[in-house]
Amino acid sequence: MIGMDMTPQETDTASARYLFRLRVSNTAEKQLREEWGRCRWVWNECVAMSRKVYRDNKATGADDKCGPAWLDKLLTEARQANRWLREGATVPQQQTIRDFGKSRAKALKDIKARLPMKQRAGMPRIKRDKDTRPSLAYTKRGFRVKDGRLYLAGGIELTVVWSRDLPSEPSSVRVYQDNLGHWYASFVVQVAAEPLPGAGRAIGIDWGLTETATTTDGAYDLPHAQHGKRAQQRLAHYQRQMSRRERPRNKPQTKGYRKEQRQAAKAHKKVARQRQDTGRKWAKSVARHHDQIAVEDFKPKFLAKTTMARKAADAAIGATKTALVEQARKHGRDLRLVDPKYTTMDCAHCGARAKHRLPLSERTFTCTACGASSPRDKNSARVMPVRAGFTPADVEGVRPGHLLRDRAA
Repeated sequence: MIGMDMTPQETDTASARYLFRLRVSNTAEKQLREEWGRCRWVWNECVAMSRKVYRDNKATGADDKCGPAWLDKLLTEARQANRWLREGATVPQQQTIRDFGKSRAKALKDIKARLPMKQRAGMPRIKRDKDTRPSLAYTKRGFRVKDGRLYLAGGIELTVVWSRDLPSEPSSVRVYQDNLGHWYASFVVQVAAEPLPGAGRAIGIDWGLTETATTTDGAYDLPHAQHGKRAQQRLAHYQRQMSRRERPRNKPQTKGYRKEQRQAAKAHKKVARQRQDTGRKWAKSVARHHDQIAVEDFKPKFLAKTTMARKAADAAIGATKTALVEQARKHGRDLRLVDPKYTTMDCAHCGARAKHRLPLSERTFTCTACGASSPRDKNSARVMPVRAGFTPADVEGVRPGHLLRDRAA
């Protein structure tokens, strides 16, 4: 029934990523791209070796042996035989193998679990230079931060735009480039919990599309910000200009096309940041004023193939839920993810369950047992604290002596 239970005792420290913009000189960018070329070669060799092992195992029935330890040995042999590969740092190449191992293990796990093809992660694929952007990972022995600058193995020196201080010494860093050509450094650090004073309040949260989040306390409802809808006209203009300037396949694009493509990418990036900022501010407010948080464990991925795909993407439910989980962990709040099954069919007032599911067009829930009537999403939000095991007296519509029957367990 409950997907996750976080109590204050379990939140003393936690890993977190701190992202910073990088100022990269032409020399440093050339070095990073050369390093990425080597790492990309290592990845592609791992993919080729994985496919070869699979074919051999399928023919002979042998056990799988294409793990990171075995690939590390092959990398050592390749570095000894290849001077170009040896000129690069060892750490990012080894981390490339680790990333490949995680990706392959996830794919094999999905295959073993017999998940449907649409839900499987898929085996790692070849990375082509024109289709991938640089991404280099370094462990503690492959980088250092000194005098405000980031030094990477291989003599690469980068200037970091320190927008905030690191809470602790970083254990690893990933340097990557986004679709606008900007470089970033993502540090993994240990963050100590910052418990807030007890608020003595609980809240239930239900996700939706009319309102991104409906809560038991109307003051904390999160309306649909519609950042993407407001930017749609500007994005459509850039896309029309790109279409007019586009050249046939296998021919280099014009300067005008690349200019409009960059403008479209900037607009998309701005919308993504607006969604993230809205979700974080709301999550901070909820965590600050509530000790107990019951959240619907809603997975919006299935909406991507429906007529509500665009609106669901604009709502950014997944990012908002992630921000709420992070804030609860940071401030020592008791957050529980609740299975969404039957939450729209149960009455929060008396606990009776409707015999039939409500169609999406019906936005008002009316209980056939007690006659209570309330907005559909508001009723579901009131069910969440009860499902999570909270029985607060100050949650409107939920009584401590509840009769809710949990058939979804």
